[in-house]
Amino acid sequence: MTPKEECEQMDTDSTNLWPDVIQAHYQRAWSTIDMVHCLLDKEDIRPGMEGFSVLEIPPHGSMLLWTYATCGMSKPEDKAPLELHLYSRTQDEGHIELLTAIANYHITGAPLGLWHTVNFGRPWMPGSQCDYGFISLPYLDGPRLEVRELGPVTVRFLWLIPMTFAEREYKREHGAEALEALFDQGGFDYSDPARPSLV
Repeated sequence: MTPKEECEQMDTDSTNLWPDVIQAHYQRAWSTIDMVHCLLDKEDIRPGMEGFSVLEIPPHGSMLLWTYATCGMSKPEDKAPLELHLYSRTQDEGHIELLTAIANYHITGAPLGLWHTVNFGRPWMPGSQCDYGFISLPYLDGPRLEVRELGPVTVRFLWLIPMTFAEREYKREHGAEALEALFDQGGFDYSDPARPSLV
């Protein structure tokens, strides 16, 4: 389906077709069709999250990590449509729970965006110091993933990077660009839940 056809179909029934359009973008950007829609129990899906799921993408091609991505966190009528993804060394349902909770906060609480931080409310994975997340540009994938224009709607696909409380405080004091510069200095493995804090 061409982008023009996608837009025309969305105008007809945008609510039902939107998750399909989001998934198709991931498939193109990551060059894989191997994706599984994952849902938690129905009581975890709040009003406004109808059609939402988390896509689980196994390692493929040069990507050696598991990928978890929201599908339907955004809506066509949103002022700034947003979807998030994170990477993991292991397959784990906890990532589905985490992204569902963040999507619920975004939809029913306060909208999230680039360089925002979110409180996970628990360690990212057991034993991890990372209990916050930093919303960053998708540096591993670039523009082919970051932006999807559908007629007048522009959806951003951003990277959720687990981080520690100390790193979150560093970002609050020095700014997001300073935090990213800290990450770039070396010794930062975004996929390691046991990594030490850089601050």
